[in-house]
Amino acid sequence: MFINITDNKEAANKGSSGGLVHYLEKENRLDFKGQQPEYWFNGQGLRIEPYEVKAKIDGNVAKLGRDDAKFFLVNISPSQKEIAFLIEQYGEDGAREQMKGFAIRVMDAYAQNFNRGGVNSHDDLVWFAKLENHRYYSYKDPEVGQGLKQRGERKEGEQMHVQVIVSRKDATNKIKLSPMNTSRGKNAEHSRKMGQFDRVAFKQSGETLFDSLFSFDRQLKDTMAYANVQKNGDLAEREQVGVLNSGASQNKEGRSDASELAEGVAEGLLKATGDMLATVGKTAASFIEATLEPLYMPGANIVPDHDDGQRKKRKKKSLGQQYRR
Repeated sequence: MFINITDNKEAANKGSSGGLVHYLEKENRLDFKGQQPEYWFNGQGLRIEPYEVKAKIDGNVAKLGRDDAKFFLVNISPSQKEIAFLIEQYGEDGAREQMKGFAIRVMDAYAQNFNRGGVNSHDDLVWFAKLENHRYYSYKDPEVGQGLKQRGERKEGEQMHVQVIVSRKDATNKIKLSPMNTSRGKNAEHSRKMGQFDRVAFKQSGETLFDSLFSFDRQLKDTMAYANVQKNGDLAEREQVGVLNSGASQNKEGRSDASELAEGVAEGLLKATGDMLATVGKTAASFIEATLEPLYMPGANIVPDHDDGQRKKRKKKSLGQQYRR
């Protein structure tokens, strides 16, 4: 599951949303052949016209300056495996409807991630979503540069995804909400007032939500934590997720636990693989089993040296539980 928020430095989001709304109507223009068009939707309606989207977004900008971002674009893109799973479970039409419901839950997570009073769910936001069935090659794609594909040509495979335009201001038009704000205040209370947004936690919530809502059996290699460690982790961290992946492949019941441990590795909460294996056993499967037990042995580097790390780990788990409501 890939969730991305377009950075306001790259998006034309300081003026009217009309250009973006028009762009996201492209499938209705390109693929509409006497069939029912794909309407905009949110938590209040499923047949919203584009002029309504523009009017609501552009009208919810109280006290925003000329150079302030007025809205953001959230891209919710399931993987090919996830799309295939939805189609297998619900059929093509049913999969599209399930993705719309999933998008509403993602926007709940978006609202909750601000940790602001009065902003608790999608109902507290001004947002509109559009389900798209295809993606198209652009000049940025290497296939176009190599002459293998033409710009505007439809990409192969399952490409269903949802694009969301969400206002910078909340539904009362009083509170500023920027997912690009990661600055910390002087203390926890000040940070909440500033509306600090954890983009990593928000992206992770999409994966957690999908697995919980649809009972999707995600392989460790397909998790965001695994990808982050492979891309940004050091040698020791890559070794740890390799061990977890090996253990998860041997023990299906421990797969979700392995994924959670991989999140801990990505956050640097677990010690070196060698120390852990020396303490709990020589196999990856026994490593996973042992790390799930509330066990401490002198000299064992199973958990961080300080309780702070363990509290962070528990907090991460409770966040996942919150999204599984």
